[in-house]
Amino acid sequence: MSPPPPTFDFDGQAIPFRPGQSVGAALLAAGIRSWRTTRVGGRPRGMFCGIGVCFDCLVIVDGQPNQRACLVPARAETDVRRQEGSGHGNLS
Repeated sequence: MSPPPPTFDFDGQAIPFRPGQSVGAALLAAGIRSWRTTRVGGRPRGMFCGIGVCFDCLVIVDGQPNQRACLVPARAETDVRRQEGSGHGNLS
């Protein structure tokens, strides 16, 4: 019997991932297709290009906003959060 896959936290939900997977790939594999909203209009966004060229897949990783989910390697016990707009909503 093999051990359970490692997980990271996404808004309170444990997301399993395979070694070498990005945060974005793991979210898609878990059936989560949207994890950001646009600054204007609050439209949902998720993976678009998958190679770091665009900025549709932005998330907050361990408190750092504007991280591209397609480029961030999935790591055990990482805290990933949905990003609303610019990711700086708590700043005045």
